[in-house]
Amino acid sequence: MTALVEARAVVVRRGTREVLRGLDLTIGAGEAVALVGPNAAGKSTFLHALAGLLPLASGEVRIDGRPLASWSRDALARTVAYVAAADDVPPLLTVEDRAALGRYPHRGPFRPLTAADRDAVARALAATGIEALARRPLTTLSAGERQLAALARGLAQEPRVLLLDEPGAHLDVGHQLQLFRTLDGVRACGVAVLAVVHDLQRAAAWAGRVVVVSDGRGAAAGPPADVLGGEACARAFGVAITGHGVPGLPYPLYSFAEEP
Repeated sequence: MTALVEARAVVVRRGTREVLRGLDLTIGAGEAVALVGPNAAGKSTFLHALAGLLPLASGEVRIDGRPLASWSRDALARTVAYVAAADDVPPLLTVEDRAALGRYPHRGPFRPLTAADRDAVARALAATGIEALARRPLTTLSAGERQLAALARGLAQEPRVLLLDEPGAHLDVGHQLQLFRTLDGVRACGVAVLAVVHDLQRAAAWAGRVVVVSDGRGAAAGPPADVLGGEACARAFGVAITGHGVPGLPYPLYSFAEEP
């Protein structure tokens, strides 16, 4: 499997505080990896570091074999798409305009969309199921619809690496299922997908690999069934976790309880 993302001993500081303390991760083409962990564990900071949005205090990130520092901004944006839980964009943009921002790294500033750009935007809107909202201003959308519009922008970039911070935030169960089916389709095209996922059951159902982040470090990594029911995951969240096998399901169902 080709490694598209390699992070080695990544340390990130905010002021005097170390937020990431030597985190490692490798993601191959077509992989689905879920980052899980308690609040303030460093998951979102890690995505920012991988996307080149935060400097490293030490360690190294490589994208497609090249050190992150060697990439130009536009070349990196054509390769890596980062989708935040809440994007800060002009509210008067339409959904289609929002998705079209994903074409900026491909066409440069102040240039009209080409036919290839318009096709990429149309595919992104179709993949996220929001074609009917294309002409709607973002201000008229629900929080979940805005989340799908942000994902459409990331897909329109046509990246090789897709980084997602809480992609299921604000989505009802039907739209969550649609979103993760969309991500499966993206993976099938060889894109590496790394997502911060707070719903451990959703992580179990979707990801091929789960990485538990706790206090800025990697606490556990591996197949969901091995990691989510393990002691390291339970310690990270401070709860007791029990997995229950269900006939016909390829993953356990988990229950959680406060530790005595």
